[in-house]
Amino acid sequence: MRPRMACSCCEKIVQAPLPSRPIERGRPGPGLLAHVLVSKYADHLPLYRQSQIFERDGIDIDRSTLADWVGKSTALLEPLADAIGRHVLKGQSIFGDDTPVKLLTPSG
Repeated sequence: MRPRMACSCCEKIVQAPLPSRPIERGRPGPGLLAHVLVSKYADHLPLYRQSQIFERDGIDIDRSTLADWVGKSTALLEPLADAIGRHVLKGQSIFGDDTPVKLLTPSG
């Protein structure tokens, strides 16, 4: 909520500007985007299930909207991923994990 202030002398009304958002003309704040990304990539929670969880709490966020947020967030995080990649490649050796992760699909 952005309070409005009125001057009693000149009757001018001023209001603080909107806070910046990670996605231009988007509604999600950084906390919500972080939650969606961590749930998807760290907790392996598919977007359709996240949408169902939000709906259970009375918040209607379609899976396609979540996918759009994930796509736009990857563009925002690309400079960070590039910096991490450069840091990793400077090391003497690189270790990888080939452990498979099962994917959940809406059909089963």
